[in-house]
Amino acid sequence: MSEQATDAPESEESLFEAPPMGEQERMVEAILFATADPCTVAELAGRMPHGCDPAEALVHLRKRYEGRGVSLVKVGDAWALRTAPDLGFLMQKETVETRKLSRAAVETLAIVAYHQPVTRAEIEEIRGVSVSRGTIDQLIELEWIRFGRRRMTPGRPVTFVVTQDFLDHFGLENARDLPGLKELRSAGLLESRPAPLLAEAGEEEGDEDDTDQTEMFDES
Repeated sequence: MSEQATDAPESEESLFEAPPMGEQERMVEAILFATADPCTVAELAGRMPHGCDPAEALVHLRKRYEGRGVSLVKVGDAWALRTAPDLGFLMQKETVETRKLSRAAVETLAIVAYHQPVTRAEIEEIRGVSVSRGTIDQLIELEWIRFGRRRMTPGRPVTFVVTQDFLDHFGLENARDLPGLKELRSAGLLESRPAPLLAEAGEEEGDEDDTDQTEMFDES
C-alpha cells in the first residue's frame, strides 16, 4: 500500500511533463509552416502542450535553419518561416502586378513609418498640406498602417503606426531597421528632390496627376 501511495504522485506528475526540446522544435516548426501569418511566442504557447517553452524552441530552430533555403525570421514580436533572402529571385513571377501609390500616400506612409506614433495633424504639419481621408483609408486598406493609441491631449486625437504586415512586406524586424534617405534614394525609392516629404503650402492633393505617382511600394 505504501509503495502504491508513493508511486501515484510520480505518475500524476509525468502527465504534465513537457515533451523533449527536440519534439517542441518540431511542434513550433509545424505551427509556423501551416500558419500564413507570423505567430507570437504567446500564440505558440497556446497551441503547444502544457510546460513547453516555445521561446527556447525558437532559438534552437533558428540555428537549425541557418544556411537553409528557408529562414526563421522575427517580424515585430512574432516569428515566421520565410524564403532565404538570397533565393528570392526563384519566387519571382514573369508577370508582375504593381500597385501604385500617389505621392501623397507615399509621403504619408513615410511620415508614419519614421515618426510613429503620429497624428493626422502632425502628418499635415510635416507635409505642409492637408491629408485627405482617402489617402489614410488607402493605407489602412493595404494594412500598412493602423490606428495607435490616442494622445492624452485636448481632443485626444488618434495616432497612426505601421503594421506588422508593413514590416513583413519589407523584411524588417522593427521600424528602427528602416533605411535612411540616402539608401532610399540610391535604391530609387525616393525622388532626388531637396525635401521629399514636404509640399509647398497651399498645394492640394487632388491636383496631383499620374505623373506624380511613384512605385515606392510595388508588390511583387
